[in-house]
Amino acid sequence: MESVSPLSALPDSVKKQILNSRTYRFKPTDLLPTYLFSFVAGKFEQVAQTRNGREMTLYHRETDTSKIRLSLDPIFDTHAQALAFMEEYTQIRYPFQKFDFAAIPDFQYGGMEHAGAIQYKAASLFLDKGATRNQKLGRTKLLSHETAHMWFGDLVTMRWFNYVWMKEVFANFMADKVAKATQPESNFELEFLLSHYPAAYGVDRTEGPNAIGQPLENLNQAGTMYGPIIYHKAPIMMRQLERLMGPEALREGLREYLKKYAYGNATWPELIAILDPHTPADLAAWNRVWVNETGRPEFSYNIKIEDDKIKKLTITQEGEDGTERVWPQYFEIALLYEDHTEEITVNMNADTVVLAEVEGTPMPKNILFNSSGQGYGLFPVDQDLLRKVPDLSSPLMRASAYISLYENMLNKKSGITPALLADLLVKMLGKETEELNLDLITDQLSTIYWQFFSPTRRAEWSEYLEGKIWETMHQISDANKKKVVFKLYQNIALGTSAQEQLYEIWKDQKAPTGVTLTEDDYTSLALALAVRDYPVPDLLEQQLTRIKNPDRQKRLRFMVPALSAEVGVRDAFFASLKEEKNRDREAWVAAALGYLHHPLRAATSQRYLRESLDLLEEIQRTGDIFFPSAWLNATLGSYQSPEAERVVRDFLEQHPDYNPRLKAKLLQAADNLFRAERIVN
Repeated sequence: MESVSPLSALPDSVKKQILNSRTYRFKPTDLLPTYLFSFVAGKFEQVAQTRNGREMTLYHRETDTSKIRLSLDPIFDTHAQALAFMEEYTQIRYPFQKFDFAAIPDFQYGGMEHAGAIQYKAASLFLDKGATRNQKLGRTKLLSHETAHMWFGDLVTMRWFNYVWMKEVFANFMADKVAKATQPESNFELEFLLSHYPAAYGVDRTEGPNAIGQPLENLNQAGTMYGPIIYHKAPIMMRQLERLMGPEALREGLREYLKKYAYGNATWPELIAILDPHTPADLAAWNRVWVNETGRPEFSYNIKIEDDKIKKLTITQEGEDGTERVWPQYFEIALLYEDHTEEITVNMNADTVVLAEVEGTPMPKNILFNSSGQGYGLFPVDQDLLRKVPDLSSPLMRASAYISLYENMLNKKSGITPALLADLLVKMLGKETEELNLDLITDQLSTIYWQFFSPTRRAEWSEYLEGKIWETMHQISDANKKKVVFKLYQNIALGTSAQEQLYEIWKDQKAPTGVTLTEDDYTSLALALAVRDYPVPDLLEQQLTRIKNPDRQKRLRFMVPALSAEVGVRDAFFASLKEEKNRDREAWVAAALGYLHHPLRAATSQRYLRESLDLLEEIQRTGDIFFPSAWLNATLGSYQSPEAERVVRDFLEQHPDYNPRLKAKLLQAADNLFRAERIVN
C-alpha cells in the first residue's frame, strides 16, 4: 500500500470533521489510520443525511447503483436507531460532536470504532437485492456494535489492553439489544443463540481455549487477545449476568459506571465493584469461572422412573476437561410429550442439582436440554432426538437441538455419527421454516460433507445429496430460503451433472427459478467451478470481464493463481506469500488460501502446511490483529488426514517454548482437523 501523508491526503471537508471530533486521548490524525488515508486519497463519494436532527456523512467507493439505492436508508436508519437506543439505555447523550462513517473495500475488520469516524468493510454495508435475512441482520448488528462503542470503548476506555474485551462485550451485548428493540418481528432469542454459541463453542471445546479475561505483559501481543471468546462467549456471559442480577439492576449499574468513568479509563474489577451492591449474588465466585477460566461445562443427568412417572431427575456438571468446576447459570429443559411440551427452568448453581418440581410428572418421550438456548456447555442428547427434531414446533428449540447434536457428534458422544446427523439435516432442508436455522443446518451439512466424511463416503453421498438439495430448492417458495439451499448445492457439487448445471447457470447468467443471483454470486460460482478444475479455459478471466467494480476486479485477479489448475502456478502463488508485501491485502489472502487448501486440492496443498506454520510468528508480527487466526483457519480448516495432524503435532513438539498465545490460536484452528482425523480414520 502506498504511503500517504495523513492530513494532506484528505479533502478540506474531511479534515474539518476530523479536527472537530471531540476526542480526549487521541491526536486528530490518530482517528483515521493509514488504510483509510489511502482509501480517501482515491475516488470516493460523499453522502450526507439527517436523522433525528443529527447529520451523518457516509464516504464510500461502491459503484453498484442498485446496492447503493437499496442500502443507504438501512445504513442511516440503523445508525440513528442505535444512537437513540444507546442514549436512552445509558441516559448519556452521544458524547462526541460528529458521527460519520466510511465504507472501505476489503477492510480487514467488520468495523472500527474511531470516535466520530467509524470505518466499515464495504461488503458488509452494501447489500444487493439477493441479500438473505442473515446478511441483513449481520449489518444491523455490525452498525449497532460500532455505535455502542462510542460509549463502551470511546467514552470509557479500558485502563490497559488486557481489558480490551470489556469494550467488545458491551458493544455486542448492546448490539443484540438494539436489534431486539428495532426489529420487533425478529426472534431475539434465536438470533442470539445462532450469533454467539457456535462461534464460542468453536474455541472453548479446543485444546487451546483462552479465558475472556487474559493477562497482557506486552502490547505487541495485544492482537492475539481478539477472537470468538471476547466477541461471542463474553456476550453469553453478560446475558447470564443480566439474568442473575435482573435487567434493571444491571442497567442501573452500567449507567453508574459510564457516568463515573466518562472520558477516562476503567477496569473490570472497578465495574464489578459498582455492580456488586445491585445484587445479592456472589459476583466474585461467578466472575472467577466465567471470566477468568477457560472451557465449558459438560452436563449429564440421571432419571429414576416409578409407575411411568419421574421419581427423581438429577443434573450434574463438571468441566469438559474433567475438572470439578461449577458454572452458575440458568437454562431450561423441555419435557417432550406426544401432544405437548413442558419447559422447566434449571438454576445450575451447584455441581449437582435435583429438579424437585418434576417429581411425579409423567415420563416424557424425550428431554431436550437447553431448550431456551440460554445455557452454555455440552448438553446431553440421545439418538431418539434425531427423530423428534422435525416435530419441535419452536424454531428456538430446533436450533438448540441442531447445535447440541452437532457438538455431541464432534465429541463422539451419544452415538451421534456424521452420517446420522447428515441424514437428519438433509431431511430438514425442506421442512425447516426458519431461514436462520436453514443457514445453520446448511453450514453444518457442508462441514460434515467436506471434513467429517472420508473421500469415499463423500463420493457415496454426492449423487444423493445433489439430487435431494436440487429437488428441495425447487420445492421451497421463499426466495431467501431458495438461495440458501442453492448456495449449499453450489458448495457440495461433485458429480459431473451437478457441475454442468452450475456451469450453465454461470455461462448464461440465468439463475434457477425463484433464486436471485447478483454479480458477486456469479463470481462465487466461477470460483466454485475453478476449484473443481471445470474444463473451460480462462473461466475466471471471463468472469473478470463481467465485473464492473475496480476493487472487486483487483480482488479476483489476485486470487486467480490460487485457483489455477496447474500445480506449479499454485506453488508459485503460495511462495509469493512469504514476502510481506504480497500479504498486504489480508482479506484477499485469507480468501485465496481457502481455495488453495480446498479439500479437492488437499493432495497437492498439504505440503504447504509446515511452511505456513513456520511463517506464523512473522504473520503475527507484520499483520493485523485478526490475520494470524485468518491465516490458520484458511490453512488448516479443511484437512482430515493423519499426515496433516502430524505436521501440526510435530511443529508444536519441535517448538516447546513457542509463543503461548500463538500456540493457542494454532490449537484452536486445528480443532476440526484433530477431530476429523479421529472421526474419519
